[in-house]
Amino acid sequence: MQWEVVIGLETHAQLNTVTKIFSGAATAYGAEPNTQACAVDLALPGVLPVFNRAAAEKAVRFGLAVGARINRKSVFERKNYFYPDLPKGYQTTQLELPIVAEGGTLRIQVPSTGSGQAYEKDIRITRAHMEEDAGKSLHEDFHGMTGIDLNRAGTPLVEIVTEPDMRSSTEAVAYAKMLHSLVRWIGICDGNMQEGSFRCDANVSVRIKGTDTLGTRCEIKNLNSFKFLEKAIEYEVRRQIELIEDGGRVVQETRLYDPDRDETRSMRSKEEANDYRYFPDPDLLPLVVSDAYIEEIRSALPELPQAKRERFINEYSLPPYDAGVLTSARELADYFEATLRSLLSKGVGILTTPEYPSAEIFAAKITANWVINDLSSALNNASLEIVDSPISSAQLAGLLKRIQDSTISGKIAKEVFAAMWNGEGEADAVIEAKGLKQVSDSGAIEKIIDEIIAANPGQLAEYRSGKDKLFGFFVGQAMKASKGKANPAQLNEILKQKLAG
Repeated sequence: MQWEVVIGLETHAQLNTVTKIFSGAATAYGAEPNTQACAVDLALPGVLPVFNRAAAEKAVRFGLAVGARINRKSVFERKNYFYPDLPKGYQTTQLELPIVAEGGTLRIQVPSTGSGQAYEKDIRITRAHMEEDAGKSLHEDFHGMTGIDLNRAGTPLVEIVTEPDMRSSTEAVAYAKMLHSLVRWIGICDGNMQEGSFRCDANVSVRIKGTDTLGTRCEIKNLNSFKFLEKAIEYEVRRQIELIEDGGRVVQETRLYDPDRDETRSMRSKEEANDYRYFPDPDLLPLVVSDAYIEEIRSALPELPQAKRERFINEYSLPPYDAGVLTSARELADYFEATLRSLLSKGVGILTTPEYPSAEIFAAKITANWVINDLSSALNNASLEIVDSPISSAQLAGLLKRIQDSTISGKIAKEVFAAMWNGEGEADAVIEAKGLKQVSDSGAIEKIIDEIIAANPGQLAEYRSGKDKLFGFFVGQAMKASKGKANPAQLNEILKQKLAG
C-alpha cells in the first residue's frame, strides 16, 4: 500500500515592533523576568488595550509580499482558555476576519534528494492574522513549581497559515526556510528561532495515494528549528502509517516533539474553534485600513526575493542555484550587487564568448563564485553574518579586479583574500607587501621553463614519446619555481611550444 503525506504549516512570526500590540511595554528580548510587563499585560482590573498601528503595517506588508487579499476591515476576538502564562484568561486574536485573507502564495525551491531532482512549487497561504503572544512558563530554576515570566505577553505576532499543500518533510522545510527568509527580507521579523521569534506548528496526516479524502491530522506544536521540523514530521508520518497498518486509528490531537528521544508524544486532544468560545473583543474597535494606506505600504516594499532571483537569472545569466543562494537573504543579495557594481566601475575588459557575451555577465559570474564560496565559507567559519564581514563589497571588488586583469592568479587571490580577512589591508596593498604580483613577462617565464626542461631530460623524453600526462608535472615544477606567480595561461602556452620542440 502506498501512502501520501499531507502537511500544512502554521507559523508564528513575532513582529519587530518597539512596543507590544496593545500596550506601551517594550518588546526587547532578554530582560529580567517580569520587568517588561505593564498593567495591560498583567490584566489588572480597569485597564484597556490600545492597538499598536505598527503591527498592522507589518502584517499588511506581509500580505502584499505574498500577493494575498487585504481585508479592509478586520476584527479582534477573544480566544478563551486557561493557562498560567495567560493572565487575562483569553488571547486576543483574529478568527472570522483576519487582516490578511486568501489568495497568497509562496514559491519554494525544493532541493534534490537521492530519489529526485530539484523542483519549484507554489504553496498557498490561507490567511495571516495578528494576535498577542503569551508569557513563558519557566521550569529550570524551580523545584516542584513553575515560574511565570510575562515579558513576552502581548508581543505582537502574525500567524501565517498554509493550505495542506506539502507532501514531504523536505517540502515543509523548504517552505519554512523560504518564509523565514521573506519575513526577514521585508523587515517585519528578526527570524531569531533560538529566541522564539519564528516558530512552526505542523499539521500532519497520511492517506492512501490516489485518494482525495484527507486523513485525521495531528498538530505538532512549537518547532523552533528547521532540523526539528524535519525530524518531527518524519517521525509522525512513520507513527501514523504504522498505527493504521496495525489496525489502529489516528486520533486528532496536539503533540510535542522530544528532540532527545526523536519522537512526538501526545500533549492534549485537539480542540475545535467552539471549545475556545471566540467572540469579538468589546474593548477593541474593528480595524479599518484604506486603499491609500495599503498602496502606501505597497510602494515601500523592496524588490522581493523571487523577483530578484529571476532578475539575477535573466540579467546576469546566473544558474538558478547560484541565484537562489544569493537571494536567500536580502543582505547577501545587496552585498553581491554592490560588489558587482564596484567591479564594473573599475572596468572589466574581456574578449566576449558565447559563455560570457558581455563584461557584466562575466563580472557577475566571478562575483557570484567568490561571494557564494570563499566569502560565505569564511563567514560561516567565523560565525559571522554578511553585514559583519571584515571585507567590504568595494574591497572584494578590488581583489576580483586584480584577478581579472591578471595581476594575480586565482590561487594567489585566495592568499590575498585571507590576508584581507585578517585586516592586513586592501588587495593592492597586500599584493605589493607580499610581492605576489603575477609574472606575465614572457621572457621570464621562458627562462623558468628552459631551466625546468634542462633539469628533467628523462621526463622530457617520456613526454615526447607520448606520455601527455607528464605535462602536468612540468606545469607544477614551473609554478613551484615561480613561487606560484607565473601567469597560468602564458605558462601553459609557452610550455606547450617548448615541449613540442
